[in-house]
Amino acid sequence: MFRRSRTSLHRSAVASGTATLLLALSACGGSATAGDGGTITVTVGYQSKTINTVTAGTLLRSLGYFEKQLNALGDGHDYKVVWQDYATGAPITAQMTAGKIDIGSMGDFPLLINAARGKQLGRPTHLVSVTGYNLRGGLNTIVTAPDSKLTSLKDLKGKKVSTSVGSAADGTLVRALKRAGIDADKGIEKLNQQPAVGASALSAGSADALSQFVAWPGLLAYQGKAKALYDGAELDLPTFHGVTARQDFAKKRPSVLEAFLKAQAQATDYLNAHPVAAAEKVAKATGLPAEVVYLYNGAHGISTFDPALKPQLVSALKEDVSILKAAKLTGDVDVDAFVDDQYVKKALGAAYAQKLSAAPPAAASEVWSEGTEQTQTFTSPTELLAYLSAHPDGVRAAYVPDATTGTLWFADKAVWVANGQQLLPFVAPSTARAYVDVHSGARIVTYSEALEAAS
Repeated sequence: MFRRSRTSLHRSAVASGTATLLLALSACGGSATAGDGGTITVTVGYQSKTINTVTAGTLLRSLGYFEKQLNALGDGHDYKVVWQDYATGAPITAQMTAGKIDIGSMGDFPLLINAARGKQLGRPTHLVSVTGYNLRGGLNTIVTAPDSKLTSLKDLKGKKVSTSVGSAADGTLVRALKRAGIDADKGIEKLNQQPAVGASALSAGSADALSQFVAWPGLLAYQGKAKALYDGAELDLPTFHGVTARQDFAKKRPSVLEAFLKAQAQATDYLNAHPVAAAEKVAKATGLPAEVVYLYNGAHGISTFDPALKPQLVSALKEDVSILKAAKLTGDVDVDAFVDDQYVKKALGAAYAQKLSAAPPAAASEVWSEGTEQTQTFTSPTELLAYLSAHPDGVRAAYVPDATTGTLWFADKAVWVANGQQLLPFVAPSTARAYVDVHSGARIVTYSEALEAAS
């Protein structure tokens, strides 16, 4: 309803050309005001199903922290927050550069496009905080159909691969193929599709593989509709999602942006303190299985949540520019000018320095049992398997970290290797084979065989 009314206003303004209607259109934007003591509308664009943005979107919205922070400003204004949900970052950028969204969250590659489009159209934006990140790149995964005969990236040559061009998942695909000696433009048939469309194409057999971002690979694996072919963490390059704000909005309403970042920090603290409850809240809001949400957002999940603009993430963003330029999606992007940490520093105060140097939690194996509000952690995957063997019923999900990359995955979807008494999990078959090739006596086993060996 919000967008329809604004479109109607825009058309009327064009038709009449009157200053009054142009002013009315402007007033729909988040930085507009109805005068001292009037209501200010703040519009936030988010991606509910891109669940490592939840501290600036889905979870934050459900907790109501932003609204509470705004009410606490005590500046004489009433505030209204409009939340607009999108599948990807591209439409958020389009709305921001049109002056219709004030604050948005998206992945690293879309963030660069956000920066480029904003500068090009005279609506500059700035990266003001981080939501979730993975220092090795594990948020993106390439998957195939469950019965696929493809076992490595080299098998993708000449195949149809679905991805969302301009997304972080596309960046992972391009980089991974290059390392495998395959030209991403000529060596495969790339299908530029929205995540849901690509998932359907994979199921229908019209795509041989799917390269996507959180939470699609985990969701499809959990549903038995896909299996992992390549773990993005093999690239060992950071990937993250972050919060971007319009420059004009930030300058006019710095206290509102700081309120948002304080609320984001509160949502981050809530998620880290109550990961199971947070997963349940996000699942309820999105329709995603809570077990999938926890795979990414759990205590030892693939994503680490921290609003700090860490130097290694900014450096990774600079490296991403060349990928987008090669794809002719952007020209040069001045990353240093795009990154603006003044607001998050002020919002977090003395805690910012500590967050800036904080490291992700160590990888660990976990079991989420039925009827419990917390998971059980194990010292090794072998110990977890022994527990599962002794407790075949009542387990919602079991998670294990890849033995080489640390990427968390579902225990029953992992590729298992037996090496003496050790039972080691891997996300993808290629990493399992790479381990076996350099460890004499090691062999790939089925999940059932791994459970039996641990019992």
